Amino acid sequence: MFKFNPINNQIIKTQALLAQQNKTADMSKIMFVGMAESGSISEENIIKFPEVFEEWAADTHYTVGSIRKYGEDELLYMCDIEHDSQDGWTPDVVSMWHQIGNPKEEYPAWIQPLGAEGAYALGDKVSHNGKKWISTADGNVWEPGMYGWDEIVE
Repeated sequence: MFKFNPINNQIIKTQALLAQQNKTADMSKIMFVGMAESGSISEENIIKFPEVFEEWAADTHYTVGSIRKYGEDELLYMCDIEHDSQDGWTPDVVSMWHQIGNPKEEYPAWIQPLGAEGAYALGDKVSHNGKKWISTADGNVWEPGMYGWDEIVE
């Protein structure tokens, strides 16, 4: 005759709960990545969770807005031009990508945007020509010191 064992029943319930939590975590990652790649999440918030993004890979089709980790420091890059990646066309060397703020660097080097896709948002911080700047305009494509930037004097 089968005897009910409350410990085994509790183990089964715990395993089911853990499986459901893993599914929820996976779904949350998928939603976060989708929202980040659609522009619904600020770069400031994107860089807080680099672990949810996939590594960049060669021989892969990337669309505008795709975000991938690349390099020894696993920095995040956003695709600015739809393309099929190739060896040597890594995000850190080609103009088809722009780096999403380095979480270790408060004022990353300014990079000339190639269009609206790489434009700086209101409040973005950069360094340029030995100075620190903060964007005063959303969709800012101007060089710091010209228009749309305030110099930070410490």
